[in-house]
Amino acid sequence: MERGDTPVTAGRRARPVVLVALTGAVLAALCLASLALGARAIPLDQVVQALTGHVPGPGGQAAENVVWSVRVPRTVLGVAAGVALGLSGALMQALTRNPLADPGVLGVTAGASFAIVLSITVLGVGSLFGYIWFGFAGALAASVFVYMLGRLGRSGLTPVKLALAGVAVTALLSSLTGAIVLTDPEPLNRYRYWSAGSLASQDAGVVWRILPFLAAGTVLAMACAPALNSLSLGEDVATALGRRLGLVRLQGVTAVMLLTGGAVAVIGPIVFIGLVVPHVARVLATRAGIGPDHRWLLPLAALISPCLLLAADITGRLVARPSEIQAGVLMAFIGGPFFIAMVRRRKLAEV
Repeated sequence: MERGDTPVTAGRRARPVVLVALTGAVLAALCLASLALGARAIPLDQVVQALTGHVPGPGGQAAENVVWSVRVPRTVLGVAAGVALGLSGALMQALTRNPLADPGVLGVTAGASFAIVLSITVLGVGSLFGYIWFGFAGALAASVFVYMLGRLGRSGLTPVKLALAGVAVTALLSSLTGAIVLTDPEPLNRYRYWSAGSLASQDAGVVWRILPFLAAGTVLAMACAPALNSLSLGEDVATALGRRLGLVRLQGVTAVMLLTGGAVAVIGPIVFIGLVVPHVARVLATRAGIGPDHRWLLPLAALISPCLLLAADITGRLVARPSEIQAGVLMAFIGGPFFIAMVRRRKLAEV
């Protein structure tokens, strides 16, 4: 406690730290659950032994192999991709000042998916490092196109028009993606599995290759936080406070491109995480007395999103054991009703 602070003031200052710490503890617990649960349940003590040394007894080597070869890469990928998708959604909602903004809803995910499938089936790109650049380009092109489409009309850009433009572009790109895949049956099975959105079947090498892109996007997103606080007061106020809005938007779009393009390239087009998580973060921040401060909202979104993705992944492993349901399918069940509720809260007369 600083000199002159009352216990009440010190408690208010500690609330954001406590909230972030609690969310981090939930994420750590879900990471342990992700390492322990699946088609074969592994006791937590064996998981800890596998991570710190050697699992004794019969079956110990098999448990180590499952933990290190399958579940550690899957869990790390879930955390990294979850952070990327949650930050993308929070950043897009702040930049557009639109509560319906989300990489999946606004066509960014579909743009990355279309470009990746195009590079694989038409151009013959076969490596992750090859087609990830197409994912970045597709994410950027789709976001620009949706933004320009949403500006058409006498009323200009409104949240609902932007969401409807994103849904239309997503449907168009998804149809084109399906048409391309159907003309080439060889990658069809791989695409069907990838398009459902899953954390499975990725080794540690793939995870390490994608992390630098996601880390760069995360740093750019976090650096936008002070400017986003100014932008939330209005463009005129932000400009009066010395913010260079063009530079802020360029930085934000670059971060979204890196985060969404990188995540989609590896786990597929998982939608609705970027829509749901920022709203959950704002509710928790409001109840904790933090308010709409993006210096705390962005880290909260970055922690809540992997919690949601890992929870969906773990649930998918358990409900259909020994098989599994992809995390993207479960996220659609969660995000669909949430999106409908959000749209119903808007003034549809603005459309």
